[in-house]
Amino acid sequence: MARPTYILGISAYYHDSAAALLADGEIVAAAQEERFSRKKHDAKFPASAVRHCLEEACLGLTDLDNVIFYDKPLVKFERLLETYLSYAPKGIRSFLAAMPVWLKEKLYLRTTLKNELAELANCSTSELPKLLFAEHHQSHAASAFFFSPFERAAILCLDGVGEWATTSVWRGVGNRLTPMWEIDFPHSLGLLYSAFTYYTGFRVNSGEYKLMGLAPYGEPKYVDLILDELLDLKDDGTFRLDMQYFNYCTGLTMTNKKFDQLFSGPPRKPETALSQKEMDIAASIQKVTEEVVLRLANTVARETGEQNLCLAGGVALNCVANGRIQREGPFEQVWIQPAAGDAGGALGAAAIAWHDYHSGERQVNGKDRMAGAYLGPSFDASQISDQLGHFGARYQQLDDETLIEQIAAYLTEEKVIGWFRGRMEFGPRALGGRSIIGDPRSAKMQSAMNLKIKYRESFRPFAPSVLAERVSDYFEQTEPSPYMLIVAPVKESLRIPMNERQEKLFGIDKLNIKRSELPAITHVDYSARIQTVHADTNPAYHRLLRAFEARTGCGVLVNTSFNVRGEPIVCTPEDAYRCFMRTEMDYLVIENFLLDKSDQPDWEKDDSWQDEFELD
Repeated sequence: MARPTYILGISAYYHDSAAALLADGEIVAAAQEERFSRKKHDAKFPASAVRHCLEEACLGLTDLDNVIFYDKPLVKFERLLETYLSYAPKGIRSFLAAMPVWLKEKLYLRTTLKNELAELANCSTSELPKLLFAEHHQSHAASAFFFSPFERAAILCLDGVGEWATTSVWRGVGNRLTPMWEIDFPHSLGLLYSAFTYYTGFRVNSGEYKLMGLAPYGEPKYVDLILDELLDLKDDGTFRLDMQYFNYCTGLTMTNKKFDQLFSGPPRKPETALSQKEMDIAASIQKVTEEVVLRLANTVARETGEQNLCLAGGVALNCVANGRIQREGPFEQVWIQPAAGDAGGALGAAAIAWHDYHSGERQVNGKDRMAGAYLGPSFDASQISDQLGHFGARYQQLDDETLIEQIAAYLTEEKVIGWFRGRMEFGPRALGGRSIIGDPRSAKMQSAMNLKIKYRESFRPFAPSVLAERVSDYFEQTEPSPYMLIVAPVKESLRIPMNERQEKLFGIDKLNIKRSELPAITHVDYSARIQTVHADTNPAYHRLLRAFEARTGCGVLVNTSFNVRGEPIVCTPEDAYRCFMRTEMDYLVIENFLLDKSDQPDWEKDDSWQDEFELD
């Protein structure tokens, strides 16, 4: 039997560094560097993620056939230079800030990568596998199409910016991707959304999902202003931005004084109180984003004639827009790459090397090839007991059936559980591998989890994990949503209508009104970001949901990522125990180990650990 072709894909140096390993086009492993380094959105060379991928395949780096990087730095440098020249002399501060890094490191990225890889493999650069480069949006498109369940599809990629492209359209057939058209920098839907993220006081490249979560508390009062002044939106969804309001080409911020004048004040200072204005702005830019995406989807369907759509790029993490495409758009089926941002570029780049460079075949069987996104490290009993031993942790080891029945019982008592089983998820969502879970029927669960466990803003919604076979019993949704990338309405029969007094409330005052029979996962607009749980990809989590359903009649759990605010999702048992002890979780499950908070040795009550994590 022939040895497989092994290809390592790498994304790095901008944000969300990651590595992914393919064997004959099938995923062996994939992980983000942040999970190992414990630095959110870590951009450095993903040495630990690469090690994980190689260990999973029992390979050395020199055993690989190729390493491929997810974008083309020289083309990106060309874009930066052209941008600075076209805006000169206004961009001089930004130019002077960026150039030392480029001239020292990024311009010589081929050499930098080879040196990093050689150091990792303890070999000379001449012994390394051949190094290839893909284009940024090509990597996004490949991550979306080649791992989708479709033999053929249209592909729409939307992000901040790659080399030049900010929006691109592709057609995928079999093992081939064909580019169709693109919108180029500086005209970017991703950067427009990030500009409003910045203006409302959240962190660019990590706070965009907060803006989306804040939107239902506001009224879309600024839509006309955005469309009249900032965005020239055509009927076909293509657009241009009026750059006189933005600073990202010439300065060190996203917006400028002219933008401030348009919206009657300076940007909100981070961590200060949110006002109705920020909520209304969030509602407005969210509505505009959905309109752009829906128009683009209609245009792509008309131009390609394809019945399936694949999505990738950071904007594809806007699950409210995704839900609208699925419900209202022209496509029969929509599939979104779970690691839609730059991390997924590592996976797409590796697929390009397999299909383009090696002319590799692609097997399609109607299921996506992401294996539920459970592509990171897992740990055996000896590794877990060793790591817990460092802390003197006290635990029971239980068989599967006993453990699952016990946790289901705790959940009915409104206990909050840290759930760590199987391989870690690839992408930004916790999907029942590294999750914190609770009872969705509890009226106090959302605020308790936000304030006592996640240490984050009270308005942030939680997602439901629902048995895949029962999703339409709870939500206006029939299609699977295994990667928590679709927002759908809660079923009408489960909703609790607001009374006349409640209808008059504005903004954050709406937060504590019980909206449905599942209040912990129902957002203020009666929506929820759904994860369907499937027995074939996560059997243990599926069995837990079944056990909870047997006790309560409810086939849904609250699922949030296993971390505190600003911290990457936990990777190791040691990470999980530390997070468990620093928060007010009641129980921790690590594989078949069960830990009760009340049994644990004293933990020093010192909040200075929160300084470890930069707030997102």
